[in-house]
Amino acid sequence: MRNTRTLTRRAALTATALTAALMLTACGNSSDSASSGNSSASSSAGPDATTAAHNAQDVSFAQGMIPHHQQALEMAELATGRASSAKVKDLASRIEKAQDPEIQTMNGWLKSWSEDMSSSMPGMDDSAHSDMPGMMDSADMGMLKKASGTDFDTMFLTMMIEHHKGAVDMATTEKNKGEYDSATAMADGIITAQTGEITEMNKLLGKN
Repeated sequence: MRNTRTLTRRAALTATALTAALMLTACGNSSDSASSGNSSASSSAGPDATTAAHNAQDVSFAQGMIPHHQQALEMAELATGRASSAKVKDLASRIEKAQDPEIQTMNGWLKSWSEDMSSSMPGMDDSAHSDMPGMMDSADMGMLKKASGTDFDTMFLTMMIEHHKGAVDMATTEKNKGEYDSATAMADGIITAQTGEITEMNKLLGKN
């Protein structure tokens, strides 16, 4: 099942690269509006010093979203030296600024709850979390690391759209089932910000 999904993604990436690369460089869309949701959620959802009311879903959300965000940061960092589009670089920078503070916040929650943080440690193999919604596996990340220029731009946007959709799914579950107010507030911010960024990235790829 995993092989089928990976092959389908590879085919989709190749097809998108052939049809969207020229449209990407010509796109003139401005994109500052999508960044506010995550940053506001980060500032309003800081780690509490006490073990306020929370449930298993809140723990699962933090333990899952941390490595999910970490992979997004890894992808965004690659854009600095590999992307050709200034708009892709700007988007990547905004992703870093929004998601890194959220990682710190969620680590704080897990620590205050005395919950296991081992699943959120950096440096783990990408395939360890590849079954999580929207996560890339080691082969996907290897493809992105080898790409540059407009090929990188198209691949980055295509992968990040899938990655964001997975984060939105995870955040929606937390918003519906979580109990910890700061976590559900962060989830709401993720849904708002990343849905906006998905729209932005589709425009950069020349999609409606």
